[in-house]
Amino acid sequence: MHITQLNWECLLHLFSFLDKNSRKSLAKTCHKLLEVFQDPLLWSLLNFHSPAELKKDNFLLGPALKYLSICWYSERVKVCNIEDWMKNSFQKDFCNRHENTVNDFLLEVCNRCPNLLSLTLSGCGHVTDDCILLLLKSCPNLKTLKLENCVRITDQTLEAVTLYGGSLQTLHVDFCRNITQTGLERVREKRPSVMLRAERSANMIPDNKPGKKLMLEKASRKLVQL
Repeated sequence: MHITQLNWECLLHLFSFLDKNSRKSLAKTCHKLLEVFQDPLLWSLLNFHSPAELKKDNFLLGPALKYLSICWYSERVKVCNIEDWMKNSFQKDFCNRHENTVNDFLLEVCNRCPNLLSLTLSGCGHVTDDCILLLLKSCPNLKTLKLENCVRITDQTLEAVTLYGGSLQTLHVDFCRNITQTGLERVREKRPSVMLRAERSANMIPDNKPGKKLMLEKASRKLVQL
């Protein structure tokens, strides 16, 4: 039996075992398999392992998306997580190449994926509070928000959770050094039902530029954390 003779459910099941690149390659072989590739039911879950993957034309965004994960664990993540005032010209140039990539992608998610239930961002050093705010407004059914090592996230995101996270059940803000204990306590007060976790966050060194006497101490502590 030729693969195209399988019924639609079987073809969807077959595609579900493939990664995004393999799905795209198989879709190029005939019109029927392209239609399977374009079926929204195939794209309820998306996992990305670097910002570069977000620019590839090997996936679909749509209302069927329920679970989204962007986790970047490369050594290059450390460059993005260095405080802006400490970056040299090479590091700034590196960040400029992809600074808006994740934010722009999440804006597309806001516009096209209103039924999102879970979002995980790890190592996304350029994600902003404004982007998370818009996502909370645009995806009212969001139940799980996990942020790890997202250094630009501040108490503004925590405030957005208290205002627009009505469906939120789980919130992680691990290793997000620019949130404070005050912000965490406000979430606990306003959203007591949310399972809140903030590992190594409020006690980490924030991005405020210290005086000259503290610069060497801050730099040495930063190296230990990395």
